Amino acid sequence: MSGELEAAGTAIEGALLGAAIDNAGNAGSGAAGGACLNCGAQLSGPYCVQCGQHAHVHRTLAAIWHDILHSVLHFDGKFWRTLPLLALRPGELTRRYIAGERAKFVSPMALFLFSIFLMFAVFSFIGSPFSGPNGPDLQRDIAQQATQLDKDIAVTQNQIADPEVPAAAKIGLKAKLNDLKGERNGIALIQTGKVKYRDADSVARDGNISVSALNGPVTGIKWLDDGVRNAAEKTVANPSLALYKLQSNGYKFAWLLIPLSLPFLWLATLGVRGHRFYDHAVFATYSISFMSLLFLTVAILAKIGLSEGWLVLAFFVIPPLHLYKQLRHAYGFGRPSAVLRLMILSLFIWMVLALFASILLFLGILG
Repeated sequence: MSGELEAAGTAIEGALLGAAIDNAGNAGSGAAGGACLNCGAQLSGPYCVQCGQHAHVHRTLAAIWHDILHSVLHFDGKFWRTLPLLALRPGELTRRYIAGERAKFVSPMALFLFSIFLMFAVFSFIGSPFSGPNGPDLQRDIAQQATQLDKDIAVTQNQIADPEVPAAAKIGLKAKLNDLKGERNGIALIQTGKVKYRDADSVARDGNISVSALNGPVTGIKWLDDGVRNAAEKTVANPSLALYKLQSNGYKFAWLLIPLSLPFLWLATLGVRGHRFYDHAVFATYSISFMSLLFLTVAILAKIGLSEGWLVLAFFVIPPLHLYKQLRHAYGFGRPSAVLRLMILSLFIWMVLALFASILLFLGILG
């Protein structure tokens, strides 16, 4: 029950944070007159002409609950104006926001924060889509694989020891034995956190032995090798905790996707004049927000049992179509140019995701 309460709290926190960033928390009611409580300017109406705060501010518990419900469900009305445009006409939304229509829509960063918090909250309820099976059936399958590998290793060792087996055949058997021991070590690491065959995956090179990442050098940089070994030992000792930390870092540092995307988006739109990096940032943030909400929707539909074929189709058709529409209408490209730049941007997206994953792994090693 505590997990569900924490998830609900996270969703509310995300909505409140997004609303605060989007300046949607000043609602109230009252008459004009006096000085603004926020900036001190003289009031001449229900709102301050200098900072925009309402003339009357609440100091009741009922007002607190009203602000929470208002932020979660309404986003000051901007959310319901922004979401349809984000889903169906993302290029128009991006162009209009850049052109100055800011008060009508949820800002890109507020929407981004809300989508990340909502994703975290929902996955706390339904479980992460990245978590694999973990239970008696999984443990039984692992034990069966270990038993079969032990039998195969014993048979191969007997064949190698058989004097009637030709020497040439034994070379291949030794290579097979090394592979089998390597697979068995992987299962042993999952089961006990320790390898069973220390001689597996060892290769003779000029009289020296190169060893695995858990037992020897990896990069040649001492502090980085120590970090890799430490992370590997923690992962095999408690893979569930390691996966949780990786996902947690993913939520915490999701904002890195925005600056990582900017240079690639600039390259994909070379030749287009009149656009600054701010414009690219708005484009990227709205796009990432939509993709986060789409991913969340697909995960929920998968959880309730929608056909896998439809989910795969949605996941691989909607993102490029959405990017195409956003590129074409935000930057004013023609159809051929938009398609070409979409292909370039699609390649860059995989590069950004690879960089982001590398950063998360590096942070995991440091942590």
